[in-house]
Amino acid sequence: DSWSILVPPPAGQFGLSIIQKLVSTYKLWHDFVPDFPKDTRYTLGNKIDSDFLEVLENIIKAGYANKTEKEIFLKRASVKLDLLKFFLQISWQIKSLEDKKYIRLSEKLDEVGRMLGGWIRSLNP
Repeated sequence: DSWSILVPPPAGQFGLSIIQKLVSTYKLWHDFVPDFPKDTRYTLGNKIDSDFLEVLENIIKAGYANKTEKEIFLKRASVKLDLLKFFLQISWQIKSLEDKKYIRLSEKLDEVGRMLGGWIRSLNP
């Protein structure tokens, strides 16, 4: 991917694969944004977009951090990921996001969550 040239990979076995998964999921989300109704695109849609980027930012920061800071960044990423999934669910419930699109995004974000949880657990074996 072209983004990998711009972002040095975080240290460790978990970081790069989570970033790759999250970026591919963000690209999918970005493809869905134009179909979002205008009345929610600039409120809920922007919130979802912002949460995606904050999860990604915290994961990248974790890749460069020492063990103590790494855990803080990963926990922040985990909370933002949960918020992201929550706001996606709301967008689906109010019919701003179609069933199939919601399912595709949710499955990918669930996988990111499992990877993130594994990385967090690996810090405290």
